[in-house]
Amino acid sequence: MHIITVCLGNICRSPAAEAVLTRALDEAGIEGVTVSSAGTADYHVGERPHPSSTAEGESRGYAFTTRGAQFAVGDFDGGDLVLAMDSGNERDLLALARTPEDQAKVVRLGAFASDAGDGVRDVPDPWGAEREAFVAMYDQIEDAVAGLVRALQEDRVGEVVAAQRAPR
Repeated sequence: MHIITVCLGNICRSPAAEAVLTRALDEAGIEGVTVSSAGTADYHVGERPHPSSTAEGESRGYAFTTRGAQFAVGDFDGGDLVLAMDSGNERDLLALARTPEDQAKVVRLGAFASDAGDGVRDVPDPWGAEREAFVAMYDQIEDAVAGLVRALQEDRVGEVVAAQRAPR
């Protein structure tokens, strides 16, 4: 299985989610799952993650090894689950989807959060904000990633994704 985390520029939220998920999968002993990240825009292709994002992440023990990339239509071919950080990213990804199968791979990360029963929250973009916004971003990502890891362990990922795709 390959999971792609996606935000707008691929320097704050999606590399953070990639790092958090990579470590959580390792700690849970889940094998056969790879993680990458991308942005819906090309603003930061080739760049390292935002310094405030890496500083907060590294203080929590996360490692950052990737550089900014833009999500392309062909990424649906290699990705099994595409995690959007917010509803705007989700709309952009769904607009790129070529088939219902591509669409079925897209869900907001917040669908796995502990408070998802109250509605799926976006992970706000902290770009340009103070350190507290990056702290809050990591807190939210860590919570949702914990739920995703549980869903993987319980083989419920498809169920969560389908529930989000269902008409509301």
